[in-house]
Amino acid sequence: MSFSLLAPDFALELIEQSGLLLEALRKADAKLVTAESCTGGLVAALLTHHAGSSDVTEGGLVTYSNSMKRSVLGVGTATLQKFGAVSAETVREMAAGALGVAQDATHSVSVSGIAGPGGGSADKPVGLVWFGTAVRDGDVQADFRIFKGDRTAIRSQAAMHALNLVLQRVWLTSSYIKRALEG
Repeated sequence: MSFSLLAPDFALELIEQSGLLLEALRKADAKLVTAESCTGGLVAALLTHHAGSSDVTEGGLVTYSNSMKRSVLGVGTATLQKFGAVSAETVREMAAGALGVAQDATHSVSVSGIAGPGGGSADKPVGLVWFGTAVRDGDVQADFRIFKGDRTAIRSQAAMHALNLVLQRVWLTSSYIKRALEG
């Protein structure tokens, strides 16, 4: 039996994509903090795989339980009771809370989902993952995907989507893009 935190089909692409994100953060003079549940710190691990990543990576918060989401990130008890941990509302609060914890971060990403093999339901199937992204002094967005595969594949795909979402937010909020759009 082999053991890997990354699905073999995604491993190289994840390492490359995390490197691209680090470069984009540097060019934008931005810093990132992660708040992860089902990925268990995988996004932060991918970023810190690269030497020198500390200049743009503030850190990662693994808030797997609801009590950690509440106490570390400030996710509301009412939010968790009404919508559950795997919801747009929760990942928005996780992303905003991560920026509150990491005062030097300009961007955050949060991930909460059902990686399986159990734990799914008709409303929230295995593979459902919600993502939140926040920009300091900007908006907080939520997005979801339903991934297929085993636990490792779902977590790997979720990490890739989180990296891509942050990359998009960095590009859209960078001063270079703002200047180009302003004319």
